[in-house]
Amino acid sequence: MDLNTTWFILVAVLLAGYAILDGFDLGVGILHLFIKGDTERRLAMNAIGPVWDGNEVWLVTGGGALFAAFPEVYASAFSGFYTALMLLLVTLIFRAVAIEFRSKRPSPRWRQGWDIAFAAGSFGAALLMGVAFGNVAAGVPMDADHNITAGLLGLLNPYALLVGVTTVVLFAMHGAIYLVLKTDGEVQAQVRRWVRPLIIAFVICYALTTAATLLWQQHLAARMFAQPVWFLVPVLTVLAVANVPREIFHGREFRAFLSSCAAIGLLVTLIGVGLYPNLLLAGNDPANSLTIVNGASSQKTLWIMLVIAIIGMPIVLAYTTVVYWVFRGKVRLEKSSY
Repeated sequence: MDLNTTWFILVAVLLAGYAILDGFDLGVGILHLFIKGDTERRLAMNAIGPVWDGNEVWLVTGGGALFAAFPEVYASAFSGFYTALMLLLVTLIFRAVAIEFRSKRPSPRWRQGWDIAFAAGSFGAALLMGVAFGNVAAGVPMDADHNITAGLLGLLNPYALLVGVTTVVLFAMHGAIYLVLKTDGEVQAQVRRWVRPLIIAFVICYALTTAATLLWQQHLAARMFAQPVWFLVPVLTVLAVANVPREIFHGREFRAFLSSCAAIGLLVTLIGVGLYPNLLLAGNDPANSLTIVNGASSQKTLWIMLVIAIIGMPIVLAYTTVVYWVFRGKVRLEKSSY
């Protein structure tokens, strides 16, 4: 396996890590307005309170890895998706500020306003990320200089929107499972009732997205038909999702959460398998696509970055593990709580 492929996998791992970790954060936010009661909403928000900002480090790290390893891809994607990325930044800012400011005053109107900001920011971020992944998977119009020629409205095509909706439902399901794991009492009872309907909604969205992919984005399935062993990925995804209600029923919330994490990781793997060796596919002319070869840094740069990654990744993993270990168990409200 060459350096270019190694970095393709590393970037995919970082993005998968972000989707798994910040996915449940966003899911909790998406469900926030459906939770009844001020104390119950505070409990839900504090379930992610100690970890949400650390989870977003994975997005920053993934962006940094993409910039260092595939600068041409980074430049084309960030210039072509500029408006969408600014909207994404706004949603993430509103979400972060809402978490910090919500409980600063006891006023019900104040808290309701920040509740709406938290939910809207989480929903908007999940939708925009899904739309971005949908466009990357389907391909975007690019000229010979690798400039994306589509505007914001052009990026809001039916396939990308379908992937965006699927992402919202997936994160909502993931967040609900996390809340069942981290809470008890009334909050857990409320959220537990949502898990099965959200699983059903995700399976429907996943089936529709798969059908749309086979009909209109056949390049994503070409590798699986050429090498049927890759069909294991969608099969394992369905099995992982199907295992969630089983574990919830038996009271094994942690296993249910691990199954949800596995499903998200497998979905990112599925997109990676379909795209490889492309990183930014030109839908209008495949010759204009950015691949792991023409979009990469020099071999020396990739080697240096690989050494840094080998040193840095264990530190990031250790930090993440320690944080989750320290804040394990059911969430409780204290004076320092949000």
